[in-house]
Amino acid sequence: MGPALALAQGAKPPANDLELRIERCAVLGDASARLACYDGLAGTGPVAKAAGPAAIGVPDSGKDGKLAVGGAVPASTQPAEPPPAPADAAIPAKVAELTTIPPQDKVSRMVQWWELDRSAKRGVFNFRPHRDNYLLLANYSTSNNDTPFQEFSPDGLKSKHVELMYQLSFKVKMMEQAFGWPVDLWFGYTQESFWQAYNRSESSPFRETNYQPELMLTTPLALNLGGVDVRFLTLGLVHQSNGQTSTLSRSWNRVYAQVGAEKGNFAVNFRLWHRLDNARSDNDNIDITDYLGHGDLNASYRFDGHELSVTARRNFHTNHGGLQAGWAFPLSANLKGYVQVFSGYGQSLIDYNYAQKSIGGGFKVDF
Repeated sequence: MGPALALAQGAKPPANDLELRIERCAVLGDASARLACYDGLAGTGPVAKAAGPAAIGVPDSGKDGKLAVGGAVPASTQPAEPPPAPADAAIPAKVAELTTIPPQDKVSRMVQWWELDRSAKRGVFNFRPHRDNYLLLANYSTSNNDTPFQEFSPDGLKSKHVELMYQLSFKVKMMEQAFGWPVDLWFGYTQESFWQAYNRSESSPFRETNYQPELMLTTPLALNLGGVDVRFLTLGLVHQSNGQTSTLSRSWNRVYAQVGAEKGNFAVNFRLWHRLDNARSDNDNIDITDYLGHGDLNASYRFDGHELSVTARRNFHTNHGGLQAGWAFPLSANLKGYVQVFSGYGQSLIDYNYAQKSIGGGFKVDF
């Protein structure tokens, strides 16, 4: 029984095949084609009914050993002329083609996330995920950095080792094929908050919130290096700050270049950045690159609904940096359980020059 026939008869394909077919439907740019593709997967929509056995039938052999479609034996050895196809017959045929994924065929997540080819284009001003979106219900840190708050206020902040932590991140395409070139202009925004939600004695304050808007110019690449597909190049301008004043203020501006590559279920993103605001006047974190370095490397591996990820930063002159590892595991639909571990400097801007280790658990939304 072929995959398309199984879908039309209501049989559920294996989880990994279903995920691939859903991803193949998701990259369709036309909304009606996308809906038709999902109907074909469900096996209950109009596409499955319109397709009928003839559109998705399995070749069968007749009495004379000749192949026939749907088990029917032709009246003669000469192939019968097929009846004229209805005007909308191309849709079921296309659905059958799109939902039948060879085992070696993988839908590129990078192509979808950055809309790198024509089938993945969604137009402008549509919200899409950017960085990870997660909620850590409890994030335990081995040590607290209360010094900046003591300098700002006589009472300071007596923070607890366990706090609630979350990150929200999205991007929006502002221009497509900008200036006639194969370049898209994106706006991205990421917000990360560290909330002393369980510190009732201190009125449960937000210890730190980091705001990160950025502009990105992204172009697709068609390079294959040793079996690794290099997918895109991005040039970005990013501002990051904690929105504070006086001695609690932390901010910096950067330009960066980023390259993304994939091989099967493995993906890697590499960034190099250059700080712009290097003047010492009115700068509360002039030495931030000594701790956060001049770039980062993010690698991830996906399997059976799970995702393992690592992000690493290092300044090899000062031997400072940070390492963050995450494990996301399936719960239901797009909701995953999430465990995150961090060691080093700069988990937040207020902690950029403060070394700590932490572990947290909660949920992650996987798009």
